Amino acid sequence: MTPATSLFTPVEADLLLLADNLKQLVGNRHPILFAAAEHLFGAGGKRIRPAIVLLISRATMLEQDITLRHRRLAEITEMIHTASLVHDDVVDESQMRRGVPTVHSLFGNRIAVLAGDFLFAQSSWYLANLDNLEVVKLLSEVIMDLATGEIQQGLNRFDTNISIETYLKKSYYKTASLIANSSKAAGLLSEVSQETAEHLYSYGRDLGLAFQIVDDILDFTSTTDTLGKPAGSDLKSGNLTAPVLFALREKPYLEVLIDREFAQEGDLEQALLLIQDSQGIQKARELASHHAKLAAEHLAVLPPSESHQALINMTDYVLSRLY
Repeated sequence: MTPATSLFTPVEADLLLLADNLKQLVGNRHPILFAAAEHLFGAGGKRIRPAIVLLISRATMLEQDITLRHRRLAEITEMIHTASLVHDDVVDESQMRRGVPTVHSLFGNRIAVLAGDFLFAQSSWYLANLDNLEVVKLLSEVIMDLATGEIQQGLNRFDTNISIETYLKKSYYKTASLIANSSKAAGLLSEVSQETAEHLYSYGRDLGLAFQIVDDILDFTSTTDTLGKPAGSDLKSGNLTAPVLFALREKPYLEVLIDREFAQEGDLEQALLLIQDSQGIQKARELASHHAKLAAEHLAVLPPSESHQALINMTDYVLSRLY
């Protein structure tokens, strides 16, 4: 499997700069918030979202260096992503994230919610300072989408009637919107044509959907150590993802177990066995492959370059996490 970091070679130096800047952007006026932010930004995330922004910036600025606004956009993208994770972990009551304790498990729910709010507010302030109304609109929409996705997920818990389309829409709100809109925003800062900007948006959208579907498959196929959270935790909490929705078409008894919210002893284990025994995981893999392939096709509008190739390789990397 290609480690994500080796895909980022063209923007390696940019990402080192980003890591330093993120802590400075939060500032140390609020010691607890600063400690929470330091914990978050030091947690060794893969930085996939800002890396995509930087790769697109470089792939669309071949004749000159990327600007400070491109760099700031990458930082804003990571801040928005991190803020959403802090809030997600509170909602999901997760104790671990990327193998380290979550903010609320260290600092309590009150500080975690405020830290998430603070990061959203900081990112909005830096966003406004980019002085590009279209980019501000794109990233503001992401913040709304993240909340919409969480609410949808909460309302659809244990609902066996949701369609794959509804699942993909929720996945767009929760994961793909940020990658799609920040990809387009990077292109706009490089002053690409409107047509190219739309292709960059579609690249991010399909890559984000593939990424989320793969994450949802890993919830059934990975160990707790690899995931940094208990395997099968989505299903247990009533979040029905692609493998489950596909399996429901084959295994009617799965619906009975989900409808009673795994109330009886052994229900969850039985549900997991039914999913493993179905075509659910395979069909979800095919859906992820479909979106990864679409993402790669949208990059045809960019001229050849090292960064362009890295963006194509990213679509393979997303799928390679399954094997």
